[in-house]
Amino acid sequence: MPIKSQAQRRKFAELLVEGKISNEVYERWNRGAGYKKLPEHVKPKAKPKAERASEAKPKTQRSTRKTTKRSRR
Repeated sequence: MPIKSQAQRRKFAELLVEGKISNEVYERWNRGAGYKKLPEHVKPKAKPKAERASEAKPKTQRSTRKTTKRSRR
């Protein structure tokens, strides 16, 4: 899976310098991106409407009260 943003590229380079990943791993991930100009950050994919609706605030029950007709004066 290639690197998708500049932030990811920097993070992988940092891990490489710290010795937490090997040079081969860094090259494999970076090779997929190539020399493309990458965005600074990648936005998360939008959730489908059905999922967004289920995460919304739970609806509260409305109190039902009888309304009286107002007389016109």
